[in-house]
Amino acid sequence: MSAKKVKVRFAPSPTGDLHVGNIRTALFDWAYARHTGGTFLFRIEDTDTTRVTDEYIQAAIETLKWLGLQWDEGPEVGGPNGPYLQSQRLHIYAEWAQKFLDQKDAYHCYCTPEELEAVREEQRKANVAPGYNGHCRDLTDAQIAAYKAEGREAVVRMRMPEGTTTFVDEIRGEVTFDHKFVPDFVLVRADGSPLYTLAVAVDDVLMGVTHVLRGEDLLSSTPRQIRVYQAMGVAEADYPVFAHLPFVMGQDNAKLSKRNGEVSIAWYREQGYLPEAICNYLALLGWSPGDDRENITMQELTELFTVEKVHSSPARFDMKKLEAINGDKIRALTIDEFARWTIPFLTKAKVISGTESEIALVKKALPLIQERIVKLDEAPQLLKFLFVTEFTIDADAVSKVTENGAKEILHRAEQDLNALDTWTHESIEATLRASLIEEMGLKPRIAFTALRVATTGSTISPPLFESMELLGKSESLARISKALSL
Repeated sequence: MSAKKVKVRFAPSPTGDLHVGNIRTALFDWAYARHTGGTFLFRIEDTDTTRVTDEYIQAAIETLKWLGLQWDEGPEVGGPNGPYLQSQRLHIYAEWAQKFLDQKDAYHCYCTPEELEAVREEQRKANVAPGYNGHCRDLTDAQIAAYKAEGREAVVRMRMPEGTTTFVDEIRGEVTFDHKFVPDFVLVRADGSPLYTLAVAVDDVLMGVTHVLRGEDLLSSTPRQIRVYQAMGVAEADYPVFAHLPFVMGQDNAKLSKRNGEVSIAWYREQGYLPEAICNYLALLGWSPGDDRENITMQELTELFTVEKVHSSPARFDMKKLEAINGDKIRALTIDEFARWTIPFLTKAKVISGTESEIALVKKALPLIQERIVKLDEAPQLLKFLFVTEFTIDADAVSKVTENGAKEILHRAEQDLNALDTWTHESIEATLRASLIEEMGLKPRIAFTALRVATTGSTISPPLFESMELLGKSESLARISKALSL
């Protein structure tokens, strides 16, 4: 990319929670800034007052923090180019719009929505690309006075000259737009509020943004933004460098949707995905470190990320791959780290209240499940047996302790375990294998399923013998006795 001192921006319009596509863009911007020693700017584009809420703005801020994508300039952090909410910069956009009017780069348009739609309909019938026909470009004073007398309110439109706009996209190469397909566009609504094209271009210039990494869906807005730069008097050499990131598609090659992965990052957080796993996986959607690795750290991402390695073809979202990466990240945690991430899920599920003794037991139990789970939200189901005050067996598992010789198995286990002096998982396993497998001739699956259900209440649990060790001798035997009474 360019030799300019890099300054990138992530500028969402928070009309809802941030989704996969938003965060992939933020991640690439952040990684590029860190790789180049540049600045990562975070700006909130909240001019859509009908849909943007303070709640969504705060959620966007918290999501970036949770993911570890700390910004260098923007909300809460501050900086020399604030404010960083567009709703607080309306006077700036109004001043520039007026300047464009004074320069004759822009003009007032009095066409009604109905008139504009009628024009589009005629264009469609004539098989002409629909767009504004320039009706108000050169109105006389008399025509303007007549429109005002009718009570019409005007929007501000930018004049697009004849010809083309050509720019070099760092991912797609040279891109050219014929202005026949880029008609005069609205800068300011009739109520005085700016449109995206005006606000984003003005802010990028005033905030010193040098590189715009954003989704491919915004490629067509680029010639309009360049036209605003021209009207602002920006030299071509000082335009931001553009790089339009490939689409992220669903597993069925359809547009990403809630059905195939396009749900809010808040949802992934609630499901028990680690932020580093999310960032790791999203980094691989459209970018590659240059080898076959799929497990990379945030530090490695900053060291390796370049725009040159971003693909132009669409990326495909694969939930299974995300789960696999999340499982890898969980297994790489220390027990203290694993506990820190897991305890909120256990308390939310009311498995524990958070006492010191509970947390100590959790830390003893976590090594038993660390190799087995792929999401943190699996922990409550696996560990709840250790903390229940009133032990019960899952309804769909009761038959495992009441049928097919299960009672005989439990009687024999109770008898032999009761005689144990040392209660460790090694001694428990040795005793039960000797009595149930060797002496009774049972298959392990048969013998140990009955015991698993009797002691944990479920067919799914951490390793049986380690679970019984954590429960303790008296509690394990009490549960076996209760199962025998069913």
